[in-house]
Amino acid sequence: MIIDFYKYQGTGNDFVILDNRLGKFTQLNSVQISNLCDRRFGIGADGLMVLQLKEGYDFEMLYFNADGNEGSMCGNGGRCLVAFAKHMNIISKSAEFLATDGFHEAVVGENNWIELKMKDVHAIEKQENFSVLNTGSPHYIKWNEDNVKTDVFAEGRAIRNSPPFLKEGINVNFVEVHPTYLSVRTYERGVEAETLSCGTGVTASAIAASNKELGQQEKKVITPGGDLKVKFNKLSETDFEDIWLCGPAKFVFSGTIDI
Repeated sequence: MIIDFYKYQGTGNDFVILDNRLGKFTQLNSVQISNLCDRRFGIGADGLMVLQLKEGYDFEMLYFNADGNEGSMCGNGGRCLVAFAKHMNIISKSAEFLATDGFHEAVVGENNWIELKMKDVHAIEKQENFSVLNTGSPHYIKWNEDNVKTDVFAEGRAIRNSPPFLKEGINVNFVEVHPTYLSVRTYERGVEAETLSCGTGVTASAIAASNKELGQQEKKVITPGGDLKVKFNKLSETDFEDIWLCGPAKFVFSGTIDI
C-alpha cells in the first residue's frame, strides 16, 4: 500500500503525520509504524501521529511511539499536529482537539509559533534529588549540575528500567536550573533514547522547578533542539492549572512511501 505522509518537527522532536480523515489507515500495525519511524530503513521520526475526524472537535490526535506502540500524550507532537491542521486548512487561528489524555486547546501564532494548553497537574512526588509528575505522560525530573557532561542515554535508561518504573516506563529529564532559564535533556520511553526535545518533559520540568510564589509563572526552557516556553498558574505546591507549552512547530517535507 502506498501512503502519503508529512514530516514535522518541534524543536528537533520530529514526527511522521498521516491524514486519516478518510479512514484509510485503520489497518496500520505496530511493525509498520515502527518501520516508518526507523531512521535507516524508513522515514525516520521520534513518533507517528494520525489526524482523524472526531465529532464535536476540530480533529482527534492518535500518537504512536517510535517502537510502534500507542503512546501517551506528546506535547511537541500536539503542537506539530496543530501546525499540520493549519496547513491543511482544517483550522485557522485556534484548535480544539481530543488526545489520549483528553481535551486540548491550541493557538496558532506568527512564524510557526504554536501554543498548546496541557492537562492540569494535581500531584507531584518530591524527593531531595528528583520529582515525579504526570503532564499527560509520566516524567521523572532529576536535578542536575552539568547537563553537558551527563550520559543521558545510560543514566536515563537505568532510571527508566529501574524496578518502580520498569513495567509502564517513565520519561527521564535531566534539569539544570539557571536564574533565567532551565536546561533540559530527556530520555524518552518508547524511543528508548535521548530526543532533542520533549514537550511534556519540558512542561513537567518547568512545573517542578517553579518558585514558591503562587499565581502566574513563566519559564524559558532550553533543549538541545531549541527553546520553548511554559506558562502556568500555580495554586499550591502540588496544584497547577492553565498550563501552556509554547514554541515553534515546522513542516520539514512530505512524500509517499510503500508500506
